[in-house]
Amino acid sequence: MGVEVPPSSDAGMDELPPDKSTSGIRLRRLLFGRPHDLGDRSIFHRLSLIPFLAWIGLGADGLSSSSYGPEEAFRTLGEHKYLAIALAMMMAGTIFVISAAYSRIIEQFPHGGGGYVVATKLLGERAGAVSGCALLVDYILTITTSIAAAGDALFSLVPEPYLHWKLLFEVVCIVALVTLNIRGVKESVTALAPIFLLFLFTHAVLIIGCLVKAPSLGETVHQTTTGFQAGLGTLGAGGMFLLFIHAYSLGGGTYTGIEAVSNGLPIMREPRVRTARRTMIYMATSLAVTASGLIVCYLLWNISYVPGKTMNALLVGRLTAGRTFGEVFVFLTLVSEGALLVVAAQTGFLDGPRVIANMAVDSWMPHRFSALSERLTTHNGIALMGTASLAALLYTGGDIRSLVVMYSINVFLTFSLSLFGMARSWFQTRKDRPRWKRRFSLFLLGFVLCATILGITVFEKFLEGGWITLTVTGCLVVVCFLIRRHYRALYARLARLYQQLEHVADVPQKPPGPPDATKPTAAILVGNYGGLGIHTMLNVFRVFPGHFHNIVFLSVGVVDSGGFKGDDAIHALTQSTEEALAKYVDLARRLGIPATFRMGVGTDAVEEADKLCDDVLREFPRTTFFAGKVLFERENWIHRLLHNETAVAIQRRLHWAGKMMVIIPARVR
Repeated sequence: MGVEVPPSSDAGMDELPPDKSTSGIRLRRLLFGRPHDLGDRSIFHRLSLIPFLAWIGLGADGLSSSSYGPEEAFRTLGEHKYLAIALAMMMAGTIFVISAAYSRIIEQFPHGGGGYVVATKLLGERAGAVSGCALLVDYILTITTSIAAAGDALFSLVPEPYLHWKLLFEVVCIVALVTLNIRGVKESVTALAPIFLLFLFTHAVLIIGCLVKAPSLGETVHQTTTGFQAGLGTLGAGGMFLLFIHAYSLGGGTYTGIEAVSNGLPIMREPRVRTARRTMIYMATSLAVTASGLIVCYLLWNISYVPGKTMNALLVGRLTAGRTFGEVFVFLTLVSEGALLVVAAQTGFLDGPRVIANMAVDSWMPHRFSALSERLTTHNGIALMGTASLAALLYTGGDIRSLVVMYSINVFLTFSLSLFGMARSWFQTRKDRPRWKRRFSLFLLGFVLCATILGITVFEKFLEGGWITLTVTGCLVVVCFLIRRHYRALYARLARLYQQLEHVADVPQKPPGPPDATKPTAAILVGNYGGLGIHTMLNVFRVFPGHFHNIVFLSVGVVDSGGFKGDDAIHALTQSTEEALAKYVDLARRLGIPATFRMGVGTDAVEEADKLCDDVLREFPRTTFFAGKVLFERENWIHRLLHNETAVAIQRRLHWAGKMMVIIPARVR
């Protein structure tokens, strides 16, 4: 229920007005789809993703980064393009190192090994909060960067007078993705699969065609060799190495989608570890081939940056110039690239709300963000991600270079924390792991690569957007710590209340008979068994002495993102809810009061409680409903944000329907 109890039961939805209109229901279902049947035990299997769909939904983020990451790295080389071959090899190697490390993370964290979970388990709760905040900002910028890059790619096809429509187009894309994702994960991924396949086809043809039809391969090899020798003479080995590392680091946007697979484990089909590792192989291979292949093609075709055009647009234009259907291929390639970048924004909507939800379950975020909609999506998180990404888009004006800098910093902060935590864990437990050296070396190498990219990016781009990312992330960390402190203080007070009341019925009374439906009945809405529920029950009989002869305890098992993780999730939730209710019934019977319970399971506590109350009234016509609510001495908007108003929302519905409900306050100073 939505009364103020620990996070597993404080997951009620936002207050909803009593909308019974057929037109409203039809419009909502048209936009977001019909509710899923929670009683269907195969529902998780049907909604989960097989490797191919996971590759589309989660791997698209990594693959789409080839649209801007390699370009940024190649442009940073300037006149020293002879380093492009080594840069391409280094990029491919880094992709496989990070992917291999995260495949091992998947093995160790089979229920979701995202940066928040890994840092929390291996480095402590505070490090986990920092990683979670960085990851959250990262996923917001994933959406913004992907949509901005999509706008750049697609508007490379239109005449200059129409470029002022680009920002509006990007805003519309974000709004459309918010709506699509509220419908559900699998529906959105399946709908976007043809775009992903078109991107693979067109870019495979582009890279192979550029390699085969390179205008002067021998001359390029000669220029690369002589350029390298000239570079040694002018820059020296040290200067050349620094330039190479500089370009390599500023191309860090290429690796930004790798973690998505490990963080998206909860939406993958069983066996999850095998599915996730196969997805990781698909993503790493496709990204390494595409990113390194494009850099080599830039070198072979001597592509240089032109304002208003992406380097991929210039490359495909050069390849198809004067060829039959060349303009058609250019159109398909750039459209598929732009469309895939829109698909890549999916990662922010798939994994961002899941990070928020995980942090909400752990009380770093408001508990309402762990709630699922009737379509089993974290709709509060999706709305937050969409709003924040729109703000970032409007602030930067869709400038992709600024966004990539802001984006890369938090990606590699999360990477560094996760890989450092894994390396530390394997070193500390090396006595129990016979082959620890190989895994330790992999995690250490990944950490060094990621920390290097992070350090250089922050140093070089601090004044070009890096400070914004660090400031926003730091402020978010502070907010999370304040939220956690508030919840802990409240739980401590509720725990003291429970300690005062837990022995209230130590002396067993004579067991009463069954409830008499003809007599006045108190129906008490409760959550987990604890001080607030006991306090509410005792105050019902203190305020109305001798009036009620029965108690019916009501509870809704709320399906939140923390609990919806497998085929048996609903069964486990039902069982835990029944156990809590049975404790309340036992307490009432020990006090000599006839008692029973009724329960429901759903994603919306208000809707399900309304249905339960209707059922109870049919069975016990003389029923008055009660619920407990924590009442703060000086309540403000922060309390309303951190604590859902489920009890008040239910009371409004019941009062509107002509039913009586009383809220019993539990005062907190």
